[in-house]
Amino acid sequence: MSGQQGESAEKSIGAFALAGSPAVAAVGGATAPAADEEWALPGGFARVYYGAGHQGIVRPVLMADGFSLGRSDLDALYLGLEANHPLVGDLRRRGHDVILVGYDERSASILDNAHAVTAAIMRTTAEQLGDAPLTVGGFSMGGLVTRYALARLEHQRIDHRTRLYFSYDSPHRGAVVPIGLQAFAHFIPVPNDFAKQMNSTAARQMLWRHYNSQDGSIGVDPEREKFLGALRDVGGWPRIPRLIGVANGRGDGQGPNVPPGQTALASTGDRVYPGTKLLTQAEGHEAVVAELKRLFPKAEKTIKTSGFPALDGAPGGTLGSYRILASALEKAGATVDLRHPDVCFVPSVSAVAVRDLDRPEDLYANIDDLPPDESELDDFLCSSETTGHTAITEELCTWLLDRLPR
Repeated sequence: MSGQQGESAEKSIGAFALAGSPAVAAVGGATAPAADEEWALPGGFARVYYGAGHQGIVRPVLMADGFSLGRSDLDALYLGLEANHPLVGDLRRRGHDVILVGYDERSASILDNAHAVTAAIMRTTAEQLGDAPLTVGGFSMGGLVTRYALARLEHQRIDHRTRLYFSYDSPHRGAVVPIGLQAFAHFIPVPNDFAKQMNSTAARQMLWRHYNSQDGSIGVDPEREKFLGALRDVGGWPRIPRLIGVANGRGDGQGPNVPPGQTALASTGDRVYPGTKLLTQAEGHEAVVAELKRLFPKAEKTIKTSGFPALDGAPGGTLGSYRILASALEKAGATVDLRHPDVCFVPSVSAVAVRDLDRPEDLYANIDDLPPDESELDDFLCSSETTGHTAITEELCTWLLDRLPR
């Protein structure tokens, strides 16, 4: 590879984004069915799929999209909800009407995207045939958007007619993107989608800790403090509906096999970020999480954290964070050593709202042994096996479906 090719390759790496919803690309020509209704909403849009035998909205289940970059793709979301277990199909066969809500920009503020959800709730109640209660919830960030929207409606004394709220692997206590990975996004010497996503308002609101691209500091982002304050201002949670949630991580304190302080991903070639190494999160003071090196323009940077627990191997729904970057590096011509492709993204204690993430004893708590009232949810289920973030599994979906209003 020539020097010019190497420079171009190094600058092209960030053309990807991490995803936080069950959306998948169409495979083998698969397409989502046509919706029975399509709605334009403030800051978003929705598609309505009637339940079996219905000619309108009778027993509504409103489900909000999760986090990524750009406009929601509701075709991809529908396919993702049907790929491994037919969640939408099961709902419709049971006589529920499914309303999928998307956003004009998935990385915009959770507080702003809540306007789309609010409008969808109010339109549902206005057009519904009969008076069956609503079920409202979402996947990953969608669980936070709907949580805030319902709580704000109650704070405003507006009847949302929702009996059940659900969240599906939502980061109620924060989500985790490795600090080394966040720093690498900004080490790329040109503007890129990955850095744009990491600096987006939604990312800064959800991430437990954020890497500041301006000064290299690491901490709770002001946008997260603002979001948590807005939640407190409306009571934290809706109080009228029953609150339930599921976690893609286990509840017995066991996470993925990702030991702390080990190489997760290294670029081992001689042209594309040669010598760059990302390490799994370790505890302690000044723990090295990344050695970043590039040739064009030549630069080196060491990224360290202090006071962090071992987050990457914590119990929780996983994301192929290092796998996604490794694929981008290889596409650009790099040779990589990928040892830990999948790491914890939404810890189980966050998804079921029982503990914060600051201390190892909380992060790795055996949720199954905790008193149920430690959770801010009324009922919850952790996966029996570690699964990918927002993976639609028979175990979690059956539990969820059995708790919907009849």
